[in-house]
Amino acid sequence: MAPLTKRVVHGDEGVRDGLPACKQGRPGGKRHVAALILARGGSKGIPLKNIKMLAGVPLIGWVVRAALDSEMFDSVWVSTDHDDIEKVARTWGAEVHRRSAQVSRDTSTSLETIQEFVRLNPEVDVLCNIQATSPCLHPFHVKGALKMILEDGFDSVFAVVRRHQFRWQEVKKGSDEFTKPLNLDPVNRPRRQDWDGELCENGSFYFTTTDLIMKKGLLQGGKVAYYEMLPEYSVDIDVDIDWPVAEQRVLRYGYFGRATPEVVRLMFCNVSGCLTEGRIFLTASGEDMVSVNTRDTMGIRMLQKEEVEVVLLTSSQDPVSRSLADKLAERTGCQVVQVGEEPLDDLKPMVEKRKLQWKDVAYMGNDKPDVNCLNLAGLSAVPGDAPVVAINAAKYTCHSVGGKGAMREFAEHILLQKQKAKSQMKQDRIDSCSH
Repeated sequence: MAPLTKRVVHGDEGVRDGLPACKQGRPGGKRHVAALILARGGSKGIPLKNIKMLAGVPLIGWVVRAALDSEMFDSVWVSTDHDDIEKVARTWGAEVHRRSAQVSRDTSTSLETIQEFVRLNPEVDVLCNIQATSPCLHPFHVKGALKMILEDGFDSVFAVVRRHQFRWQEVKKGSDEFTKPLNLDPVNRPRRQDWDGELCENGSFYFTTTDLIMKKGLLQGGKVAYYEMLPEYSVDIDVDIDWPVAEQRVLRYGYFGRATPEVVRLMFCNVSGCLTEGRIFLTASGEDMVSVNTRDTMGIRMLQKEEVEVVLLTSSQDPVSRSLADKLAERTGCQVVQVGEEPLDDLKPMVEKRKLQWKDVAYMGNDKPDVNCLNLAGLSAVPGDAPVVAINAAKYTCHSVGGKGAMREFAEHILLQKQKAKSQMKQDRIDSCSH
């Protein structure tokens, strides 16, 4: 679906020698375009908010992924003063600018931090400041806005959203004044459908030439344009402080990467640590026992109902008895397969035999041996109590821990992505028929 885009241009500043400032780049016209995401460690509202998990992904991971997948940037950076944020940023593929103490204070402005980055990276000609708190950013937003800089001659472009809210003048407590309307006539109060509304910054991104940043100290100046984003993509965690509400918005409208999770046909799930708590009980008679949560078995049935084959994995490093594997197979209706030290070696032939690609596969693991499969699968997840090495490789981190609903949670996530894809395909057909 094409982005809804409108423009407003102010003034003719930034024109030198007959060319807009944004057209006077390097020899040959090639300019270095960088994305910069500001992520200071000292959040007052939510500690380390920028790497707090939102819908299974660190908050900053949503915008880093969208920036990288847009393929519009020569470099993608995270500016931070915190070691943990640096680790997460690098894990998600960004370069890191360790900002100085001078621009890491509570009183430091975004502009000061951006100017420091530009001074240290003089090769950058166009910079996009992407807000870490805007997790519903998609690559097509970035592409549409940057085109306005690179092809249409604007010096700065920023994101807006259309709001239909009537505003009234504030009256201070104890004042004798009365409030009055600021953007409506109460006598002729318009219906929503008869009013265009107003454009408000949504904070998702600010594209600016570095000349404008360094010479005039502006993120919005010269030839200015706006890029209008639809309201469903305008999620700002600074406003949506109710994290569960924000998560539901992101699960519905967020960008989950280039993979096409709607075609998942096969799921691999570790028994130990995912389907169970990772513990095996030994009886006096020598039998093995495990505890399986009914929520998780229901999650398996939900996937099977949608024609997703689920295969349960046991490890040669932590084997379960044949009788126990048979009982699991009988109870869940799943094939139970034992894998070696590198599960990928055993699973590749199974994927190929079914004539599938790894983008068609979901994988749920919980430790270091699973890393290669977690990276390769179109959708991958770990329980909330998985070690960091597995969390960093997974595309989704569950709130629930192993054996206590993690499998059910991941199943719901898979089915939600499938539902989103069907809705998008339907909308694409409607759009194509209307042209």
